[in-house]
Amino acid sequence: MSQISTSTFFKVDTFSNKWWAFKQMQLGHNALKNIAGLSFYKLLGSGAKNGFSAIPNFGTYVLFCVWETEQDAAFFFNNSVFFKAYQQKSSENFTVYLHSAEEHGLWDGVQPFQNSVKLVLDQPVLVLTRARIRFRKLWSFWSKVGRVSQSLAGYQGLVLSIGVGEWPLIQQATISIWKTQAEMLDYAYKNPKHREVVALTRKLNWYKEEMFARFVPYKFEGIWQGKSFTL
Repeated sequence: MSQISTSTFFKVDTFSNKWWAFKQMQLGHNALKNIAGLSFYKLLGSGAKNGFSAIPNFGTYVLFCVWETEQDAAFFFNNSVFFKAYQQKSSENFTVYLHSAEEHGLWDGVQPFQNSVKLVLDQPVLVLTRARIRFRKLWSFWSKVGRVSQSLAGYQGLVLSIGVGEWPLIQQATISIWKTQAEMLDYAYKNPKHREVVALTRKLNWYKEEMFARFVPYKFEGIWQGKSFTL
């Protein structure tokens, strides 16, 4: 069986559950050590906007995992005390299962994905954009990037976009799900605000490390915004 990735989104509402989820950004690592078939993972907080955001959102968290097989993922989701506790404390959660299609760059010094599918213009795509921002470039970056997050809102074909990160301000990412790759490419290459920031990224050398990856989502499990998540 080929490698898969999963991205699980948790929404937490009450103060006590938000505090519990916030603490898992550190404590959760103990529960994810030595998990069979888990080759890479990230516990991610979220920002208040669609994309990169300096403003934290303490109500949404993401567990991103890379698995040797889908069976390994299923065993974890069905048996992990940590995962079940997170589900119980969340008001909504859903998991998207992914085949890696293409990527470039590194995440904490490694490239964790094994490509197994090709992208098709009329099929769904999940895009992961992740960066470690140079400390001396923080002001320059945050003064410009908000316009891109705003330009995502209501864009045709966008199903979901969440700004996430490992550390506030410095390590940031965006996970977005699109109905088709064609609509994602339309945004990436035709939206003037997005094109401007891509050009500035190269010109101003904002990133110490970056990873861009595209995946084909093939299965969804769970509830989001009051209904079963689906495309």
